[in-house]
Amino acid sequence: MSGLRLIPEALGREAFSAFGEVIETAGRPADEINYGQTLRFDNLAEVDVAEQGGRPLISIFRSKPVTLPFRPRVMEYHPLGTQAFVPLHHHPFLVLVAPASEELDSSMIRAFISNGRQGVSYQRRTWHHYQLSLGVECEYLVIDRGGSGDNCVECELKSEVWIGG
Repeated sequence: MSGLRLIPEALGREAFSAFGEVIETAGRPADEINYGQTLRFDNLAEVDVAEQGGRPLISIFRSKPVTLPFRPRVMEYHPLGTQAFVPLHHHPFLVLVAPASEELDSSMIRAFISNGRQGVSYQRRTWHHYQLSLGVECEYLVIDRGGSGDNCVECELKSEVWIGG
């Protein structure tokens, strides 16, 4: 394996803040509702989808697992809205991101690993890889932008990047 080798770092709010928000309840305030039967955690991530008349779109993605080492070949970004992935499982998964820019600089890619209970919300124009489940097929609740307009820019990596191994 030649090229850039990335070892995934733990997904945390501070380390991920340049790319978006970590969606998790740990360390977040909660309101007790439903006569004490439920804790409600509000405002875990901003949903920004109104550009050019967009509307919120809620989907479920089912992702086949990858094995490490893994060689990503493409990255993408969404110019018209944020995109959030919330795991519907408790399995760690990989998150690959690079800073928002018109041109992808593969040397700026960072790899994070979720603890399986954390989700992510990518800021507009943040380069990211599609979901990378580890070990087993996993489902994710996805909140992003529906509506007209081209909201996905994809780029093939010009140099080799390897995750893990």
